Order: sequence, then C-alpha cells, then structure tokens
Amino acid sequence: MPDYKVYYFNVKALGEPLRFLLSYGNLPFDDVRITREEWPALKPTMPMGQMPVLEVDGKRVHQSLAMCRYVAKQINLAGDNPLEALQIDAIVDTINDFRLKIAIVAYEPDDMVKEKKMVTLNNEVIPFYLTKLNVIAKENNGHLVLGKPTWADVYFAGILDYLNYLTKTNLLENFPNLQEVVQKVLDNENVKAYIAKRPITEV
Repeated sequence: MPDYKVYYFNVKALGEPLRFLLSYGNLPFDDVRITREEWPALKPTMPMGQMPVLEVDGKRVHQSLAMCRYVAKQINLAGDNPLEALQIDAIVDTINDFRLKIAIVAYEPDDMVKEKKMVTLNNEVIPFYLTKLNVIAKENNGHLVLGKPTWADVYFAGILDYLNYLTKTNLLENFPNLQEVVQKVLDNENVKAYIAKRPITEV
C-alpha cells in the first residue's frame, strides 16, 4: 500500500473531501496540518506553492480535484468504465462550480459589492444548484450519480461544512434527498472513525 500524506492547514475547506475519500477507502494517511506560522517556510517546497497537497510515496502532487479523483480510483469509486467516469466527473465539476460561485461572493472585499452579490447568490444561484442536485439525488436513490456510491457523494459530503461556513447557512435544510446523500457517507464506519478523531475546526 502506498504511503499517503495530506498537507493542509488545520481546516476542513478544500482538504476535507480528500481526507474523507482516504478514510472512506480505509487508506491510512498522515494528516499533516500546517500552521500559518509554518507555512512561509514550507510553501517553496510545494509544487505550486499551495495546498492541499497529497504526497504518494514521497511524490507531492497538487490540485484538489485531481488528488480526489486519484484516490477514488484506488478505492473503486471512480466508475466501472469511461462513460461512468465521465458522468461522475460532470457532477463533481458541477459541485465545484457551485463552490466557486459561493466563494467569489464570500471573499468579496468590497462590502457594498458583496451585499449586492449576496442577493443574487441567495435568491438565484443557491436555489438553482440545490434544486437541480436534489432532483438528481432522488432519481439516483440517494446518490448523486449512477444510482450507487461514487466519489461524487464523498466529495459533496466532504465540502459541505465549508459551503455552510461560507454561506452562514444550513444549505441542505430544505433538500432531503441531498441530506440522504451526505448521511450515507457519514454512516460509513471509516468516515465515522476519522470524524471522531479529527481536530474540531470552524472552517
């Protein structure tokens, strides 16, 4: 079995889907949590000067979706053929699009601009994505694609706390089918074990 290390700050955010996937597949990994003070010295050693980074047998790679997809292949959650893989990737990319649309508003530095963008985000963007995904989950028996567990489910469950933090809401409050998707991931015994031991963080 390869030696895995995950390098990230002591937050959930973009690192949590990767940690969830490794845990889901029962792949042991070193959860290396970098402090803000440690980061300047470590930054030059990372492939693109950013995190999260996954180290596999000493080889460091970046890009969170690429890392998640790699792990998903190791634990048979990436589809049984190229068409299934394509369908999974399409859903994951949709979730990531949703995240980016939320983040660009959440991190808007101009308060007046942010206030205007929040109206569109809350009234149009969030309802559009969640309504679509909720229907998809219903059609796929409590999963996001293919009617079976895939890394799209695990990615969504892993990124949800961060999205809730950015929006200061419980995004899934009125979307029971998406709640079911997340709960199925959280019911995985390996994910449960990881959650029980992870540091408690707001983000």
